[in-house]
Amino acid sequence: MADMQYFYGTGRRKNAVARVRLYPGNGAVVVNGKPMEEIFSRDTHRAEVTSALRRIGRDAKFSAQIKCNGGGISGWAGAIQMGIARALVASDPSLKPALKRGENLLTRDSRMKERKKAGLKRARKAPQFTKR
Repeated sequence: MADMQYFYGTGRRKNAVARVRLYPGNGAVVVNGKPMEEIFSRDTHRAEVTSALRRIGRDAKFSAQIKCNGGGISGWAGAIQMGIARALVASDPSLKPALKRGENLLTRDSRMKERKKAGLKRARKAPQFTKR
């Protein structure tokens, strides 16, 4: 599979980074050497991963080989979704308007975990206040 021509896209979400290679194929999605079903147990995450392919109706025409690192499962799903969308645009630039319509799959979701502040327990939770 490595000698075949592929389309590349990088996706990021929270602290997760996904490097996506799209090959012409039968729709198999491999994440870090394992099938997608083995990594993502929730149906919502599986649907999020394949949403870009389903939106343009090419879920059975491309196989994806993905390497993810950083973050957790939800971050991986979002990063893979964006990486697949970017790889699809690399394969055919005319798909860009379809992937931007509705929920924009080509824009990075900038929401990150807020840092912990000094004197607080978490980012915003303060220690319990005692009046007397």
